[in-house]
Amino acid sequence: MVLVSPDHHVAVLAYEGMSAFELGIVTEIFGVKWPDAPSYRLTICAEGAGQVSMVGGATLQTPHTLATLEAAQTLVIPSVSDVHAEATPELAAALRRAHAKGARIVSICTGAFALASAGLLDGRRATTHWLHADLLRRRYPRVEVDPTPLYVEDGDIFTSAGSAAGLDLGIHLVRQDHGAAVANLVARRLVVAPHRDGGQAQYIESPVGDDPYSGRIAASMAWAVERLGQRITVETLAKQANVSPRTYLRHFTKATGTSPIRWLITQRLQASLPLLESTDMSVEQIAAKVGFDTAVTYRHHFGRAMRTSPSAYRRSFAR
Repeated sequence: MVLVSPDHHVAVLAYEGMSAFELGIVTEIFGVKWPDAPSYRLTICAEGAGQVSMVGGATLQTPHTLATLEAAQTLVIPSVSDVHAEATPELAAALRRAHAKGARIVSICTGAFALASAGLLDGRRATTHWLHADLLRRRYPRVEVDPTPLYVEDGDIFTSAGSAAGLDLGIHLVRQDHGAAVANLVARRLVVAPHRDGGQAQYIESPVGDDPYSGRIAASMAWAVERLGQRITVETLAKQANVSPRTYLRHFTKATGTSPIRWLITQRLQASLPLLESTDMSVEQIAAKVGFDTAVTYRHHFGRAMRTSPSAYRRSFAR
């Protein structure tokens, strides 16, 4: 768990020919200052000082170069304009030096290609947009490419899937830095979910039409969220949707990109965070309240998802 100061320096790289959307994601999450939430110090950088042309004919002017990018504590690399090109030697060197000094390195969408080109993803798990996952795997065989999740955290390097998954990853970073309550506040301000379940699989193009079961699946999920403390199985959810367990499992996975049990675990973990932050309930009590059979099971899943223990999380974020 990383706790950061209010002046934690985040730098984002502006590329020639980039989309303003990903730059906007970083600006909204790390640049906009809210009166009731911790803030970051954001700098927009380019490989060279001056103008950067963006999609649509707009230009961006910044005096900040790779020297400023390299000095930041968190570096964000948005989508590259050409996935077939290597990162420039100057950018690759700056990324390596920043990482060697302890910086947190983040990529959005095909920005993972720049990180891989710099050698930062060697031996690590990473993701990118599903359209380019096979290319990333072929070009950089030392990278463990996982096209499934919306984002991947591997130590101090974070990669996201498509451009909009940068929102999910950005909110995850805020959660890591400041806790679930602040991350949820940021998500509400942006009018997005604080955590999207499933992964890229639900967005991959398919010739199959709309699933007629989607309404039933959604209703059963809403029912479950209101009853996380109860014992809920696939059979329970299938009964709520008025389908067989086999049919439910197939259509749930198709709709969400994950299994019902994994989705339930995520919901229960998310429900436990405010309890750790703002109550004096024991870990055992919290585990039972959000639906885990035992505190041991809760600690196991919490550790896998959060890279820390419930007790350590509480020490960091208790209010």
